[in-house]
Amino acid sequence: MHNNLFSIGPFIVRGYGLMIAIGILSALFISEARAKKRNMNSDALYPIAFFSVIFGFISAKLLFCIVEWKTFIAAPLDALTGNGFVVYGGIIGGVIAAYVYCRIKKLQFVDYFDLVLPAVALAQGFGRIGCFLAGCCYGRETDSILGIMFTHSDFAPNGVKLIPTQLISSIGMFLIAGFLFWYVRK
Repeated sequence: MHNNLFSIGPFIVRGYGLMIAIGILSALFISEARAKKRNMNSDALYPIAFFSVIFGFISAKLLFCIVEWKTFIAAPLDALTGNGFVVYGGIIGGVIAAYVYCRIKKLQFVDYFDLVLPAVALAQGFGRIGCFLAGCCYGRETDSILGIMFTHSDFAPNGVKLIPTQLISSIGMFLIAGFLFWYVRK
């Protein structure tokens, strides 16, 4: 797969970042529509999303540096500024940021958490497609008909059939999101 999708002047649009952005924006707009249907303050979602995304990225990078501590110790600046995030760190940091924001603004965190959770699963599905485009988070080698072969990946071994765990996970996240959207209507 190719992570570099196209260029706009000197800027390269990468598949991973594009899919993360699509996921975040989709989650935000869906949550806004759901908030309006529930007569909740939909304007509160924008600062909640802003702080959740900022602290999510910071904590995803922090957890990467903890998990990959040998890489971090060998080249701290490269580990901090280069590729590498741990999604669970991002989710934890985003939830904590949303909780703190809701406490400061005297909003019911549980109501907003309940509102956005199905959309977060949807966003994660898009993020996993981004992983596929980048070639990170790949599966193990396989001879299966479902195996895929990367040819231009900076992360996955090129020229080797691998289980497309990113796409399997993406489908799973979309199914979870669909189930949650269905369930909250009950």
